Amino acid sequence: MRNPKNLSLHASFALAVLALGGCTAGSDKELPAASFVALQEGPGEEYVIGPLDELTIHVWRNPELSAEKIQVRPDGRITIPLVRDMPAVGKTPTMLQEDIRLQLSQYIEEPIVSVIVNEFAGTFSQQVRIVGSTEKPASLPYRANMTVLDAMIAVGGLGEFAAGNKAKLIRFDKQSGKQQEYGLRLTDLLKRGDSKANVMLRPGDVIIIPESTF
Repeated sequence: MRNPKNLSLHASFALAVLALGGCTAGSDKELPAASFVALQEGPGEEYVIGPLDELTIHVWRNPELSAEKIQVRPDGRITIPLVRDMPAVGKTPTMLQEDIRLQLSQYIEEPIVSVIVNEFAGTFSQQVRIVGSTEKPASLPYRANMTVLDAMIAVGGLGEFAAGNKAKLIRFDKQSGKQQEYGLRLTDLLKRGDSKANVMLRPGDVIIIPESTF
């Protein structure tokens, strides 16, 4: 007998599928296959700072203005010596260090600032979310060259009653400004080792895994 809490959770996921389905297009499309091991690794999109990221801010020759283990607040701002409530979310580390440099230049001559991201959470647009019939639904920070196989390993694979070959990938298309829906064959990938069912992921992708109907 299934756990009532699980049934409630899956019902919520079903509503999410319906909500997304109303604004997606091309549900029968499939993405090109990706290799299990990338033939050539490459950098991803430049990292954008998100809420709860942990930063180290170093001001050269001014240790009293530097700060370690500064966590970005839920409102997306940080406070360091001489810089109060600086917006950080949505900026790259390079952008943030330039903004801090401009603020500090009011007090010291030609400050040299560096921003290092110690712990990554990222914005929602840079995460990969896996929901539905999986061992542990999760929101994962995207990393360069990430594939569906990597994401499924991270969440512990398919749930006991998962209809893996009916899974969907929801992706926002920046060019068209619309969400696109693609079919995934997770059962073929994870249970049968079909390498053609492995596809590349992008920041912001959402994987929805329905349950089988009996």
